[in-house]
Amino acid sequence: MQSVEGVGDSAMAYTDIEIAAGPLDASVKFHVVKDILGFILYMHQQIPSVLQDLKFEFESLQTEYEDLELCAKQVEAKAVTRRMNVVKKREVKYGIKRLQKLMSTTSDVEAALQLILNEAPNIQSVLLILGASSMRPQHVYEMSFLQGCDFTPGVIGFAKSKAAEGLSRKAIRALISRGAGSSCYGGQSKLFLLVKAPSSLSLPLHFLPKRDFRYSKKIVPVRLQLKCKLGYQKAIEQKPASQPSHSLDASSQLIWFQCRHVVKGMTFNAASFEE
Repeated sequence: MQSVEGVGDSAMAYTDIEIAAGPLDASVKFHVVKDILGFILYMHQQIPSVLQDLKFEFESLQTEYEDLELCAKQVEAKAVTRRMNVVKKREVKYGIKRLQKLMSTTSDVEAALQLILNEAPNIQSVLLILGASSMRPQHVYEMSFLQGCDFTPGVIGFAKSKAAEGLSRKAIRALISRGAGSSCYGGQSKLFLLVKAPSSLSLPLHFLPKRDFRYSKKIVPVRLQLKCKLGYQKAIEQKPASQPSHSLDASSQLIWFQCRHVVKGMTFNAASFEE
C-alpha cells in the first residue's frame, strides 16, 4: 500500500473498491479517474451541473449556433426574422463562451491522461487535488490501483466498458459515504491531476516531474484502493516466492508527475446550484 508524500501512514486508511472480474486495465483506470474528476467538480460546487450534462449542453449550443449562421445567410429571410436571429445568436454565443474554457481544459486533461496511460498503463496512483495550488489543497483524493492483470502491448482502446461503469459507480458511492463534498469552499478553485509513473517518462507538453512533491500535512486525503478481485488474487498466486523485493532501478523508479492542464471552477449563481 502506497502512502502520499507529506501525509503520514497514520492518515485515514484506504477504502477498498473492487470488481469481481475483468481486467483493471488502462481504459478502466481512465474512465474511473475521469468520472471521479467530474464528480469532485460538481460536489464541491465548481460546476453548476454534472460534467456530462455540461458537455451535452456545450455541443448542443455549438450545433444551434451553426444552424443560426446558416439561417442568417438566407437572403430571403424577413427583416424581423433577421433581428430575432441576431438576438438568438448573441445568447447562444454567450452560452458557448461561458462553457468554452471548462470544456477545453477538461478535454486537455482527458487527452493527457490517455497519453500517460498509453506510455505507462500500469500506473498505480493518481491524485486529484482541489485548491489554490497543488501544494496548498483544500481537498485531496487519492486513487490506488492494485495490479492484477497483464498488459498487452499495442494501441489502447478507451471505449467505456461495463467494468469501468461498475467500478466508477462503486467509487463515487464510496466517496459520498466518506463525506465528499460535505464541506465546500465558497468560490472558484482549481483541480490538479497528478500521476505516479516511472521517472523515465517524458511527456513535457502535458506532465511535469515533481520528484519531491508534498502537500500540507494538515490535509487528510480521501483514499480509494481499486482492484479486480479475481485478477489480483491470481497475480498473488502466480508471484514467485523468491521474487526480490528490492527497489527498482533508477530509470524505473516511480515519481509524481503533475498535469500541465488545470481545471478551473466556473462562476455561477450559487442559488441556482441548490435548486
